[in-house]
Amino acid sequence: MTLLGHDRYCDEIVGQTAMLRSHLAGADLSATVPTCPDWTLRQLAVHVGEAHRWSEHIVRTRATKNVPVEQVADFDGPEDDDPAALDTWLAEGAEKAAEAFRAAGAKAAAWSWAWEHSAGFWARRMTQETVIHRADAAIAAGVTYEVAPELAADAIDEWLQIVRFAQEKYPDDAARELRGAGRSIHLHATDAEPGLDAEWLIEFDDKGIDWRRGHEKATVALRGPLTEVLLAFYRRLPLDGGQLEVLGERELLDFWLERATFG
Repeated sequence: MTLLGHDRYCDEIVGQTAMLRSHLAGADLSATVPTCPDWTLRQLAVHVGEAHRWSEHIVRTRATKNVPVEQVADFDGPEDDDPAALDTWLAEGAEKAAEAFRAAGAKAAAWSWAWEHSAGFWARRMTQETVIHRADAAIAAGVTYEVAPELAADAIDEWLQIVRFAQEKYPDDAARELRGAGRSIHLHATDAEPGLDAEWLIEFDDKGIDWRRGHEKATVALRGPLTEVLLAFYRRLPLDGGQLEVLGERELLDFWLERATFG
């Protein structure tokens, strides 16, 4: 696992939000998002913008405990349904978050819900929050979704960290059921450059999961283009869609997808 660097994450928050905004341009913001059916496109956009502002507030104030989102200025978006106002609000929130994270530096202490309490954690988390919800927006708007290979690979790494963290810290989370020695999942991106090492082995044991990058045999393998592997692993693309191929015990992969649902 190789992190992309704090400055890169800060840049990506702005860049990924710009692409999200382009997906929303001209789209029906009242349309239901198929991959997040409880939300309309506008609600999805507000969720992303709210996350940017909330995390920016946490880092800028060096919060030492959770901050109720209601205490964050302008957290809930424009009062009217004007698409231009929403677009401006999204852009401003991303810029403010990136600026706060960059000014703080990756190692600056700040509360988080996770394994790391730093501005660096939030820069990465907000990058990948935007990467994945941008996919939701693209799917809802019916436009092509593309993501840089190194970002896609990093998103898979981070998701595996989140699942393992949920297993350790939240006894009632469904991810705790992902255990049992002798079972494993292999993810194999078929279109990635060799230097990216875009393959993962996820091993189950009696305490939870562990993983590493590399090409190894497993109980079940998911193969396909990296973007499709990413979206399937995040439950944004059906296993039977696109160019994906499942080899081995598909039931284990289905078991994972049903339970790796933290957040």
